[in-house]
Amino acid sequence: MSKVARLLLVEDDEDDYILTSESLTQLDSYHFEIHWVTNPQSALEKLMAEDFDICLLDYQLGGQSGLDVLKQAALLGCMTPIIMLTGQTDDSLDKLAQDAGAVDYLNKEEITTPRFARAIRYALARNEVTTERLERLKAETQNRSKDRFLAHLSHELRTPLTSILGYAELLLNSDKSAQSRSELNIILSNGKHLLSLLNDVLDLSKIAADKLEINSAAIELDSFIADVFFLLQINAHDKGLNLQIKARSPLPLTIYADGTRLRQILINLSHNAIKFTQHGRVSIQLWTQFVHNKELLHFEVADSGMGIPAERLSSIFKPFEQIEDIVTRKESGAGLGLAICTELVKRMGGTISVESELGKGTRFQFSIDPGDISAITRTKLRFKKMDDNQADQVFVPLTGKVLVVDDAPDIRKLVQQICQSFGLEVVTAENGLQAVEMCSQSLADSSPFDLVLMDIHMPVLGGRQAITEIRQADFLSPVIALTAAALKGVKQSLIEIGFSEVLHKPINKVALYQSLSVYLPKQTNLAPPHKKPRQQSILIVEDDPDAAQVSQLLLESLGAKVQLALSGRECWAALQSNTSFDIILLDLNLPDTDGLSLAAQIHIIKPNIELVLVSGAQVDVAQLAAVNIHKSLLKPLNLASLKSLLD
Repeated sequence: MSKVARLLLVEDDEDDYILTSESLTQLDSYHFEIHWVTNPQSALEKLMAEDFDICLLDYQLGGQSGLDVLKQAALLGCMTPIIMLTGQTDDSLDKLAQDAGAVDYLNKEEITTPRFARAIRYALARNEVTTERLERLKAETQNRSKDRFLAHLSHELRTPLTSILGYAELLLNSDKSAQSRSELNIILSNGKHLLSLLNDVLDLSKIAADKLEINSAAIELDSFIADVFFLLQINAHDKGLNLQIKARSPLPLTIYADGTRLRQILINLSHNAIKFTQHGRVSIQLWTQFVHNKELLHFEVADSGMGIPAERLSSIFKPFEQIEDIVTRKESGAGLGLAICTELVKRMGGTISVESELGKGTRFQFSIDPGDISAITRTKLRFKKMDDNQADQVFVPLTGKVLVVDDAPDIRKLVQQICQSFGLEVVTAENGLQAVEMCSQSLADSSPFDLVLMDIHMPVLGGRQAITEIRQADFLSPVIALTAAALKGVKQSLIEIGFSEVLHKPINKVALYQSLSVYLPKQTNLAPPHKKPRQQSILIVEDDPDAAQVSQLLLESLGAKVQLALSGRECWAALQSNTSFDIILLDLNLPDTDGLSLAAQIHIIKPNIELVLVSGAQVDVAQLAAVNIHKSLLKPLNLASLKSLLD
């Protein structure tokens, strides 16, 4: 099928117009919509007022030269490709025309030749490429503007939410709330609802921009399901509903998926089921089943609630389509949850569907790709929660410098924090190539790492290739493999290629400590076991006084000594005082600077202070690493997130 091209023909000779038009009809690749003008003024008016794919411009227009049209069009910013036509045979005109902005120069005698057709095609092709590039740049610019707007909006909304949630939490935990506990719980509940709506909007914007990431890792399925159940049970109990979870088939002990996103899907569907069910039950079932030769993990969330009319079922997965609009406006929500769930399920390798009968209930089913679980042990749903006793165990501090290598930022950060809690100095790398380079450099500096913890499956260079190169470089320190693979023979094969030991994901703190303690010495200058911990000194740099004050009160309730700074200038003044700070909480957006720039400057004069970035939007890990920040907190801050800083 021929492409349609809008062509402006600037020609004052009718015979030449007819000849050129007929030649254009011979080009079978295009169908030309020809617009004919006979003078320079009309040509410029057309070029600036309308969009053309190409322009054929006569060199001699009465007493005027087509070169003047070219120059004027260029000055006015005309982007239409222009080919100059002339009846003269003067080669110098070719250069003049192209210097003035023409894409080509043709003698009218060539109009009936292949050269004319070729010149037209080339000019149109170049114009298409240029147009596509400009459209792409325009779209990228718009996306960047949208990203900046959303980041700003997120920050502006999360900052006051810090005050709302923080003060409500403080008062509920104090002896002042006896007379107003009910009202405070309403404030806290609605504040959390606003936060969930904000998160939904941001998730949807990431989906629209194709920036929503799925980070897969090993999940202990039984513990995962138990945690979800106990979280949902409170809401179900409050409404007098019976919440059930059961498995239709034996389940793999471990799956490989994005636990955060899977939890988001399950909780969203289950909350909807609880919200729209007044009497009866809500049940969650799961099982494995082959679909097109691939074993998928299936979930079903069913309720005995109000149901959904058949004519609305096809639209509920679209953004801003609210289930509650069908029957009642009593329940709140932006109508984004199901749209987000649909996209998450799709990106996790599955599908989602719904069946419903008005007045009798609704059943959602979805599936995800659990990774290769063919060799994973199957068992009945034991419903055993994660063992929380690990936090109560005492780990004798270890000494040594450890390199943690993992491409997943959250896992890398988790392992880093666990190792640091054991008293170890920790450096991180994102892939095997970085690990090889860092190990080689440590040898060159005569200070090799005491131990390396390395993931197996990574981009750029995987763990198997990296261990080979590391051992070839005569790196003799122990290297422990971290892997989600539970297949038989994996451990032996990894040890044979140079690994000292193999640990399976998800990381178990006790098992990790036991492995590290085999290779690393314990600290000998330990503090007395029951010595009261030193009060930590914290500087909060935040320009919003309410948010700063509530963060101060929360930290002081945890036993910290806190000082406030409302700007970068006040931060510098605090650092020049006699106070020694253990931690500085830096807001990303300050009136006189930004948190990242301030962090880089602080590290120059105070390299040992722990810096934590606080922001209303997610900050790229690479940006944090560039200024040596290893921790960040997302607003609104609460008691739990601040407590994690002091643990």
